[in-house]
Amino acid sequence: MADIQIQREHTLGLAEARKIAFKWAEQVEEKFDMKCTYEEGPSSDLLSFRRSGVHGTLTVTQDSFELNAKLGFLLGVFKEKIEGEIVRNLDALIAKKAAAKNPAARTPAAKKKTADH
Repeated sequence: MADIQIQREHTLGLAEARKIAFKWAEQVEEKFDMKCTYEEGPSSDLLSFRRSGVHGTLTVTQDSFELNAKLGFLLGVFKEKIEGEIVRNLDALIAKKAAAKNPAARTPAAKKKTADH
């Protein structure tokens, strides 16, 4: 079995992090035919996902995401590709939410232009 471990820090708070986790779950259910379950807690949530050949969890807190997955023998051969896809999807969701939370961060050129005038 191959293991995947990914940790991402964020400054979104638990409520916004939950939204990202829900969106991520929707994506993997649709794209990879995963079965996901979500358990909310007072300070952290646990998203469990499973399908043939892979199972794991995504722990969601007010300041981080921690994904742990185990790939079966057949999918283990594709570990780097699978890990890369997970990282891209999770990072894109975090960046999108962070940009929506802080509109000025989305347009660095606009910030520079304002500072120059």
